[in-house]
Amino acid sequence: MTERFFLYDETEATKTRYVSFVGENQRFDLAIMQTGRYYGKSIVLDIQGSRFGILGQDDLDEEGYLEFAYNLSEEDADELRDFLRPIL
Repeated sequence: MTERFFLYDETEATKTRYVSFVGENQRFDLAIMQTGRYYGKSIVLDIQGSRFGILGQDDLDEEGYLEFAYNLSEEDADELRDFLRPIL
C-alpha cells in the first residue's frame, strides 16, 4: 500500500449560517461558513445548485464572478450579491 503525502490535515471549528430566501426568479438555499482559514473570506455553498465559492467583498465586486461560480443570470447574481454584501 502506498503511503499518503498530506499537504495538511487540520480540524477547525467553524461558524455556519444556513439561510433560504426567494428572489425574483429563483430560490436560494445557502450555507455560509466562516473560518479563519481563508484570510477572512467565507465559504458560500449553494446547496440546491451544488456549487460553492470562497468569497469576500472583493469577489462580490469582481464583474461576472458570481454569475460564473454559481451559474446564475446577471439578475439572479445581483440578488445574491445584494444579500451577501452586508454579511461577508
